[in-house]
Amino acid sequence: MTSQVAAGQPAPILPGSAAQFEAFLEPVLDAAYGTALRFTRNRADAEDLVQEAALLAYRGFGSFERGSNFRAWFFRILTNAFYSKYRKRKRQDTDVELGPPPELYLYVQTATLGLHGKSTDPAQALMAKLESEHVTAAIEALPEEYRVVATLYFMEDFAYQEIADIVGVPVGTIRSRIHRGRRLLQKALWRIAEERGIVGTLTDAVDEGH
Repeated sequence: MTSQVAAGQPAPILPGSAAQFEAFLEPVLDAAYGTALRFTRNRADAEDLVQEAALLAYRGFGSFERGSNFRAWFFRILTNAFYSKYRKRKRQDTDVELGPPPELYLYVQTATLGLHGKSTDPAQALMAKLESEHVTAAIEALPEEYRVVATLYFMEDFAYQEIADIVGVPVGTIRSRIHRGRRLLQKALWRIAEERGIVGTLTDAVDEGH
């Protein structure tokens, strides 16, 4: 057994560990599936990804340090599984602009519509009309490298350093991706708000003095 571990083999799963693993895994499964869905943008692929990550995590559970953050540990496995499996496919993020949108994209767009003289904070009023499904759709529309960190940061509330550990890049890179991802996310939210008629509703309400 010692020679296997020394040779780089996974740490052995001890008796009773299966029940322990299930106890750790159960509370994070829903969040893991939601994250996988935003990563893959496909329900069947998301289910496959979570199942694959769960299997990998179970096989490596002997190396999990008790008392540490299981959720972060599992999400690292989930993210690595996504990268290794789905990056082999042809990338579909072909519509990425070379230049980033303005820093305050929603502010600029609402100002262009002339809403700032009629409302104290039209950008916030717009955000208030957006539901969680709209935010999810906007995140799913982001290019992969920003979609992953935006999901972990905005939807799962991981800290910068935790995301850096999960993704396996320096924390400075994570800060940069989240900063740009936030700008791209504002543009995606605006596009969705236009498509769903939310912008028109906000404009009408402001024109009516509401």
